[in-house]
Amino acid sequence: MSENTTTIADDDLDVETNSAAVDQSETELNGDQGEGEFNAPESDGGESDGGESDGTEASGTSTTSRRVDKHALLVAEGDAAGDYLERLLDILDFDGDIDLDVEGERAVVSIIGDGDVDKLVGERGEVLDALQELTRLAATAETGQRSRLMLDVAGYRARRRTELTELGVTTAEQVADSGEAFKLPAMNPFERKIVHDAVATVDGVESSSEGEEPRRRVVISPAA
Repeated sequence: MSENTTTIADDDLDVETNSAAVDQSETELNGDQGEGEFNAPESDGGESDGGESDGTEASGTSTTSRRVDKHALLVAEGDAAGDYLERLLDILDFDGDIDLDVEGERAVVSIIGDGDVDKLVGERGEVLDALQELTRLAATAETGQRSRLMLDVAGYRARRRTELTELGVTTAEQVADSGEAFKLPAMNPFERKIVHDAVATVDGVESSSEGEEPRRRVVISPAA
């Protein structure tokens, strides 16, 4: 069975942004490495050398501190975004609840509701993408740190993720069977990343992106 490969353009790797103005050269924070287990050497009735043990404890404390600080920053980012969105809903006189969460290394903010809040999604999520950028700017101004938060409204992104995952897998299977490449409709970076991830689960195919924004699209081809 041939292995599947996925070629993803740089702008597709950043699932959170739809703006070409975002600096894509910024290095993301690396995840904390797992702590190794320290086994103290046995001795004939003597105490083990405390130097190495102290170093291990210090390292573990430092790692834990970094995790706590990073989580606290993401929580503060979400709080700032939530405050901004609550004020916006009040101005618009829209009914909706704000849900805050942290997933991995990203703050996730959702506006939950129906009716008027659907207007904040727009056609193909265009209003939502613009509102997400404004919310990031508000969070950045409050925390002093560049925001990568993900904003969802009325479950739109969750539904879109399911739809695009099914589309990516189905199309990839068709390409694997037919041996002919297929071009999908134009999508934003968030949507293309979902498709790339879906295609990567199917053997014998690969995906890439072509074109310029806003007409950039995913192309699924037989693996070379």
